[in-house]
Amino acid sequence: MLRLFEHSQVYHPDRTLRATGAELGRPFEDVFFSTRDGLELNGWFYPADAGSPRERLAVLLCHGNAGNIGDRLETCALLLEMGLSVFLFDYRGYGRSQGRPTEEGTCLDAQAAHQWLERKGFAGRNLIAVGESLGGGVASELALREPLGGLVLQSTFTSMPDIGAEVFPWLPVRWLASIKYDTHSKLPQLHLPVLVIHSRSDGLIGFHHAERNFAAANEPKLFCEIKGDHYHLLEDGEKIRAGLEEFLPLVEQAGAPAPTLARPPVEGLLRERR
Repeated sequence: MLRLFEHSQVYHPDRTLRATGAELGRPFEDVFFSTRDGLELNGWFYPADAGSPRERLAVLLCHGNAGNIGDRLETCALLLEMGLSVFLFDYRGYGRSQGRPTEEGTCLDAQAAHQWLERKGFAGRNLIAVGESLGGGVASELALREPLGGLVLQSTFTSMPDIGAEVFPWLPVRWLASIKYDTHSKLPQLHLPVLVIHSRSDGLIGFHHAERNFAAANEPKLFCEIKGDHYHLLEDGEKIRAGLEEFLPLVEQAGAPAPTLARPPVEGLLRERR
């Protein structure tokens, strides 16, 4: 009963898609792909505009614990306007994806989405994982398992036991919790650009979670403070966009191939030695 209660508090999947993906009025792929443990997942891939200077970069959007990809088109539109490709997918048990969500299962789902993008032709160093709320825990684990060019934590908690202890202070949550999503402990192990986005008005995940996550992350890192509550953050979309515009050059710089040193031709070297 405790495990059922815990699961019901963490995951709020919706099987009904309230959008088709075509609402953005641009080409996209309605994708089905498989996880390592044999489940079929669904996602939508939106390529960047042809000729975009950022068309080699793709965002892998790991959404929060509620709803499904049909609720994330506004976020998708913002990223596409910035010239990025976007792949948003549903975890197992959400939307048209098979299965039932678990912590390890959602991490396997993100890995499968990452591998789909690699097969699409995107190098790992050109992939940016954007984790929204619970998705930040998924994205930070993905960064440990697969190559990434950058990590964005939007309204993300330090760990599920931490947020659970705040929501249910009368329960021994830290002792009982089996679902961890411990982003805070993973960040010191990651060496890639990190952007933390959070609002002081977030009534669900306090601002101190973002401050602790930011302190734990390695350089290069940026903090973007926005306005709005946990469920209406895109009301401050321009501030989010400004933060991402400052962050993307860090990703591009980190992913750029190392310069090769110019060497004189072999014949020239032989003449010099003579």
